This record gives sequence, C-alpha cells and structure tokens, in this order.
Amino acid sequence: MDTRTADEIQVPQQKTSWMEFVKTHFRDYGMLLSLLVIMLFFQVVTDGTLLRPLNLTNLVLQNSYIVIMALGMLLVIVAGHIDLSVGSIVGFVGGLAAMMMVRWGFDPVTTTIACLIVGGMIGAAQGYWVAYFKVPSFIVTLAGMLVFKGLTLALLGGMSVGPFPVGFQRLSSGFIPDVFGGQGFNYTALFLGAASVAAIIYFSFRSRANQLKHAVETAPFGLFLFKNALLAVLVVAFCYLMATYRGLPNVLVIMAVLIALYAFVTNRTTIGRRIYALGGNEKAAKLSGIKTERLTFLTFVNMGVLAGLAGLIFAARLNTATPKAGLGFELDVIAAVFIGGASATGGVGKVTGAVIGAFVMGVMNNGMSILGIGIDYQQVIKGLVLLAAVSLDVYNRKK
Repeated sequence: MDTRTADEIQVPQQKTSWMEFVKTHFRDYGMLLSLLVIMLFFQVVTDGTLLRPLNLTNLVLQNSYIVIMALGMLLVIVAGHIDLSVGSIVGFVGGLAAMMMVRWGFDPVTTTIACLIVGGMIGAAQGYWVAYFKVPSFIVTLAGMLVFKGLTLALLGGMSVGPFPVGFQRLSSGFIPDVFGGQGFNYTALFLGAASVAAIIYFSFRSRANQLKHAVETAPFGLFLFKNALLAVLVVAFCYLMATYRGLPNVLVIMAVLIALYAFVTNRTTIGRRIYALGGNEKAAKLSGIKTERLTFLTFVNMGVLAGLAGLIFAARLNTATPKAGLGFELDVIAAVFIGGASATGGVGKVTGAVIGAFVMGVMNNGMSILGIGIDYQQVIKGLVLLAAVSLDVYNRKK
C-alpha cells in the first residue's frame, strides 16, 4: 500500500513537442502569428511607413477606444450575449461630455465621473431587461442602439459641439512627460517598457511554476522561453520607437492598465470563472449555485462603463462631439472579439485574443488607408476576415 501523501506523489509530465502543442493550442497562437504576418506585410508594401513612430502613435490613438470596448464586449460574448448599442453609447456619452463642459460649464473631472456613471446606468438598464426579463440581448441592445442614436441627435441639436478644455483633450492627445529630462528622446518610455517586460516575465514564470505544481499542461520550456523573449523584444522595440517621437500616449497607459486588470479578473478570480461557466452552460451554472441573472446584469453594466470611457476618449481625440460619433463602432468591436478567438456560442475567449483581434482590425485599417484602398473595399476585406475567423472557430469545435 502506497503511504505517500498527495504532495509527495509526482504526477509524470508528458513531453510535448513544439508543433504538437501549437497545433492543440492554435486558438491561442494563431491570431498572434497572424497579427505579426499582417504587420510585416503592410510594413513591406508601405515602404516602412507602418512602423514609423508617428504612424505607431496614430495606430494606438485610433484603436484605443476599440480595444477598451473589446474588453467589455469579450465578457458579454463569453457570457453568451451580445451588445449592439456600444457605438451609440459612445456618441451619446461624448455628446453629454461636450454639453457639460462647453455649454453648461462643468469641469473635466466632474464631467468624466458623471459620464462614466451614465454609461454604467445605460448598461444596467439594458442588462436588467436581458437578465431578469429574459429578452434576447440582440433585441434589447438593437433597441438601445436606436434609442441612443436619437438621444444624441436631440442632445446636440443636430450640431457639433466643441472645442473641449485643454485638460480634457490630454486624455487622448497627451503624452507621459520624460522625468529624466531627455532631449529628443523620451527615456521614461523606454524605462516603462523595460519595467513592463520584467513584470510580464516574472508573472509568466510564476504562472508556469503553478501549472507545473498542479500537473497542468504547459508549453514546452523552449517554446515558453521563445514566446517570452519575442514578447520582450517587441515591447522594448515598440517603446524605443515611441521614445524617439513624443513618448507613450496617456491613453496607452490607460489601455495597458485595463488589459492587465481584465486579464487578472478573467484568469484569477471567481467572478471571471463564473462568467465562463455561464456562457458554457447557463443551466448547469445555475444549478451549481451561480447567480446567473446578477452575473449577466453585471457584464452589461461593465460594458456600459467601458463604452462611456471610450466615448470620452473618442471625443477628446476629435476635440468635438458630433451626432455621428461612434457610427459603426459596434461592428469593429464585435469583429475584434470574434477574430481574437471568442466563440459565437459563448464560454470561450481570452483578453489577449480580444486585444490582438482589435489590433488586427486596426493594422488592416491603417495599412489599407496608407495604400489608398477605398473604404468600400476595406469593408469587404474586413468582412471576409471576420467570416474566416468565425468559420475557423466552428471548424475547430467540430473537430
């Protein structure tokens, strides 16, 4: 009889080759590889324009609000729902911010807090109908899209309102100053990049150690080192290029903090695991004691707050609020989440995938604009990419 304790018994680890591991985890690695290939392609065909510091800055500013909303949309889709109203919420919150600061004389801080609360209230109103009245989210948020488009027109009186105070504009157009006093080179950007790499590597090794301790399947050590080394090179190279221009935009820091926060919530917290359980099988989740209605409600509240934040950032970037602001944003956000590997049936999706999907869309938009491809063909290409991504998901689930 074996008298060893569970901690003394070592579970044998099965050796897995690089190719086998990547093949079985294609959802995780495929989109990152696709993003790198797309960036390399546009870097070549645009004669190096894509990765110039000025264009990289524009790429971050143009896609920051899409990435932020993709984080919220990921949770909604993982929970088995969808939100078509986010573009209209962006326009409405931006219009409200303009009226508060330009017409009614409120300061930027009060306006920002009020607009985030309004965004959360909109999400709560829609989430209540979905969670407690069981009205399909497609119908509720489609109605919300129409309602807030109309309210934005009424609020702004059909006119553009601006400009905003300089302090509010820095939300989107400001940059982190160089505390080291560099001339022509922002050393703070490079320092923050190196600190980020150190944190990423530390948490990666810590996570791997925990996986090995609990006999969870892990990537081969060589692949693990290669992935982290590649990520470190990309982050440092990006920060170096940004340092040669004006440094890191304020909105990039906001975006990075949110990405880290939502990655932690989805991977390390009980509420994150419950959202995945809800999307995987709602009846089973309810029988296991999860309050599915409240969880659904909270995912929509979260989506409303992030859409409100995106509305503030977008308005600050344009320095004006227009009745057409946010038009079509919901399509880019939903496409980013699906392209990033989320399942249309719920229960599957990662924060990193949603972010990569957003930048795939962003790089394609930026690269095609540099090449002079018309908006008509851009829409065709993005539609085909979305269809291919969802078809690949369906194919993998059938296997």
